[in-house]
Amino acid sequence: MKNSPNNLQRRDFLKGSLALGASTLFMSSALGRTLSFLEGPADLVVRNAKVTTINPAAPSAEAFAVKNGLFYRVGSNSSMSYIIGPDTKVIDAKKHRVIPGLNDSHTHGVREGLHYGLELRWDWVSSVEEALAMLAEEVKHTPKGQWIRIVGGFSWEQFKEKRMPTLEEINKIAPDHPVYVFYLYAYGMLNRKAVEVLNYDNEPIDLYRKGRIEKDRMGRATGIITAAPSGLIMYKTLTKLPKKTKPQQVLGTRHFMNEMNVLGLTSISDAGGGGMQYPDAYDVIGDVHKQDLSTVRVGIHTFPQVGGREYADYKRWIGMIKPGDGDDMLKFIGGGENIAWAAYDYEIFAQERPNLEPNVKEVVMPIYKLLAENNWPWRQHITYNESAEILLDIYEEVAAGGGGKLPKGTFIDHGETFNERTLERIAKLDMGIAIQNRIAYQAEDFVKRYGAAKLAQTPPIRKMLDMGIPVGGGTDATRVSSYNPWYSIHWLATGQSRGGRQMYGEDNILSREEALKLWTTGSAWFTGDAGRKGAIQEGQLADFTILNQDYMEVPDALIPRTHAKLTAVGGRVVHAYGDFEKFSPPALPEVAPDWSPLYRTGDFRKLYMG
Repeated sequence: MKNSPNNLQRRDFLKGSLALGASTLFMSSALGRTLSFLEGPADLVVRNAKVTTINPAAPSAEAFAVKNGLFYRVGSNSSMSYIIGPDTKVIDAKKHRVIPGLNDSHTHGVREGLHYGLELRWDWVSSVEEALAMLAEEVKHTPKGQWIRIVGGFSWEQFKEKRMPTLEEINKIAPDHPVYVFYLYAYGMLNRKAVEVLNYDNEPIDLYRKGRIEKDRMGRATGIITAAPSGLIMYKTLTKLPKKTKPQQVLGTRHFMNEMNVLGLTSISDAGGGGMQYPDAYDVIGDVHKQDLSTVRVGIHTFPQVGGREYADYKRWIGMIKPGDGDDMLKFIGGGENIAWAAYDYEIFAQERPNLEPNVKEVVMPIYKLLAENNWPWRQHITYNESAEILLDIYEEVAAGGGGKLPKGTFIDHGETFNERTLERIAKLDMGIAIQNRIAYQAEDFVKRYGAAKLAQTPPIRKMLDMGIPVGGGTDATRVSSYNPWYSIHWLATGQSRGGRQMYGEDNILSREEALKLWTTGSAWFTGDAGRKGAIQEGQLADFTILNQDYMEVPDALIPRTHAKLTAVGGRVVHAYGDFEKFSPPALPEVAPDWSPLYRTGDFRKLYMG
C-alpha cells in the first residue's frame, strides 16, 4: 500500500501545490526591490489611523497604501491623496490602532483545522463552574454516540477555584456521552462512558510506551491517562475518536483560518505534530491553497511520527520536496519540530525532568548530517538546558563539517530553562529560538518543583534578545496553550501567568512594542521571510490588522481582549466587522457538523462578534 496510486497522487498533489507559486515568490520579492519606482493609483488606502509600523526608521504613521499585494506608500494622510484613483478602495480607520499582521512562529494550526468544530474550548473560561456549565450545554445538543472533547488550550490556573474539574463532576453531567478532557500533555480525563467505548478497562496499563492507563485496585480504568512522560497515550487516544470527512476538514480549516484572522493573525509557522505524517496529513491544507481559499500564510515542516524510522522518513522527504518550495501563502520550510523521538524532552513541569535516550547521538547524528548535506534547515523541540547541552554538542560537530554553520534558518523551539552559556552557543551557530507562553499555563507547577527564582528567567527572553539571537513569538497551540496570540503578547509585556502570578521582574519583561515586534518581524525570520513581511513598510507584504482597542495604551489587564476589527492579507480584506462591516468578505458556509459546539459555546469569533 505504501506506493499505491492513491498515495502517490496525494504526494504529487501536495508537492505540486507547494511548487505552484515558486515563481510568484520570486516575483514578489523582486517587486519589493523596485517598488519605489512604481507609479499610479493604489489598490487600497488606509488613512486616519494610529499605525505602529514596526519599522525602526519610521515607527509610526497616519496612513498607508497597498499595490499588487505589497505596501506601496507609508506616511501621512495628505501624502496618500495623489495615489487615490477612481478604483482605489479607501478605508477610514477612525483613529483605531493599526499593526502589522501577527505571525505565530510555533503553532499546530494545520492539525487544528482538521478537527475545528468538533472541540469544546475552555481557552477564555475563568471558572470550573463555567466550564462545567458549557459541558452541560453540549450534552443537551451532542448526538448520542458522538464524543464531547475538550482538547487543551487552558490551565487550571486560570480558574478561580484553582483546580481542575473532577471526574465525578464530569460523570454526573455526562453519563451517556463519552467525554475526553485533554490537559496540556500531562494527562487526560475520560468519563466512564469514554472508558467503556475505548475498552480501557481491558487494556494494559502500559498500552503505549512512556504512558499509563491508571487502574484501581480492581483493575478497572480510573479515567485518568497519564503521560509518563510521553504524551503518546494522549494523542493516540484522540486518534480513536470519530473524524470529519475531507470536505468537512476543508471547511474546518477555512473556519479556523477565519478565527485566526479575527485575532489579527495573518501568518503561522506550523510545527507539524502528532498524527501529522507528511505528505498525507497535508492534503487538506493543500486543497485549501489550491482553491485559493487560504486567509493565513502557512509555513510547514516535516515531523516524523514513528521512532526508529526518522532517518528513512527524512531521506524520503528530501527526494520529494525542498525548502522554499511554494509561495507566499503555503511554503515548505524544513524539518521538525521533532527530529527524532530519542531527542524529545517533554515539558510537563509538574513531573521530573525527562532525560534524552542514552543512544541519542547515535540516532540523531546521521539525521543532522543528512539534513545539513541537503541544506535542509530544521527546527527542534528542546525544553531543558540539560537536553540542549547534549544536542548542541552534536550540532557543533555537524557544523564543523560545514564551515562552522548549520543550514540557514535552523532554530530551536521553546528553550524554557536555557542558561547563558547555552545561549552563547546558539548565537555562535547563527540559530534562532522560537519562544511560546507555555510556561504561563504551568507557572504554579514549575514553582513547586524549581522555585520562583528559577521561574523568573524561564525562558530568559531579555538575555536572548541582548545576545542578538533571532527570537519569534508564538503559542505552541492548540493543545498545550490557546491559539489566541494576545495571551502570549500579554505574557511578554507583563510577565504574568494565566493564573495571575507575576513571574518576571523588569529584567525579563518586554515593552509592548518589543512584544509586538517578536510577533511580527521577529517571527518572519523563522520562515525565511525577514525583510519581506512583519512591518508596515514599503515593499513588504501588505498584511495588517485594525484593532478593536489601542493595544499600546490600554491597561495591562485588557491586553488579552485585543482582537481585530479588520484584517487584510496581501491587501485583501479577509475579516471585518462593526465599523468596518462594509469591507467584510462573503460569509463562510456554515461550520460542520451541524451540532458543533461552535453554534453554542463558540470560539473567539462568537465571544467578540456575537
